[in-house]
Amino acid sequence: MKLVLDTANLEDIRYFNTYYPIAGVTTNPTILSREGGDVVAHLKEIRKIIGDEKELHIQVTETDYDAMVKEAKTIVKVFGKNTFVKIPVTDVGLRATKTLSDEGYKITVTAVLSAGQALLASNAGAKYVAPYVSRLENICENGIETVAEIQQLFDVSGTETEILAASFKNARDVLEVALTGAGAATVSAEVMKKLISHTTTDTSIAGFAADWEKAFGKQTLGSMLK
Repeated sequence: MKLVLDTANLEDIRYFNTYYPIAGVTTNPTILSREGGDVVAHLKEIRKIIGDEKELHIQVTETDYDAMVKEAKTIVKVFGKNTFVKIPVTDVGLRATKTLSDEGYKITVTAVLSAGQALLASNAGAKYVAPYVSRLENICENGIETVAEIQQLFDVSGTETEILAASFKNARDVLEVALTGAGAATVSAEVMKKLISHTTTDTSIAGFAADWEKAFGKQTLGSMLK
């Protein structure tokens, strides 16, 4: 399962793009509003950091069909071919998704909270659907089961639409989503760090270093190989 970073914070994007095998970055109006400033310049900097080949997901802000389609095309023109336009799962959004996907644009249908919505988005030609795991949990629904149901639906239908699971509060749910067979998940910087963090790993590494220094001092294996 591909992992995508869900943030617009430039410092976090630089860090994770350098050290973690992320497939790209997702943004939304709320995430961008937290950063403030010149939004277009900020998004251009994100594209510069991650390069042209990684995914960048940018959400439309228009709500009218014609304006939404125009805005989506402009987003891709400005930010490159590997830019995925995020469109909310509304009736207007589905119409725009169908129009744009028929013309070859990559659409991520977002704010998905049911398998029915995912089915409609897939039939409209979406590249990704983004079910909100934690938001489902917050309304007493089972987020992981919903993702699994969507994946089963996609497997049976043979669609090329993939899941981009979103809205995670903990690392365990990311793993549970991976086990459903979902193609991708977008997670925050905080949750991404939790995927690698483990106290026993830390103590093991410290033990390796202490044992080596006791036997060989400050020499490294690399210095010995010269």
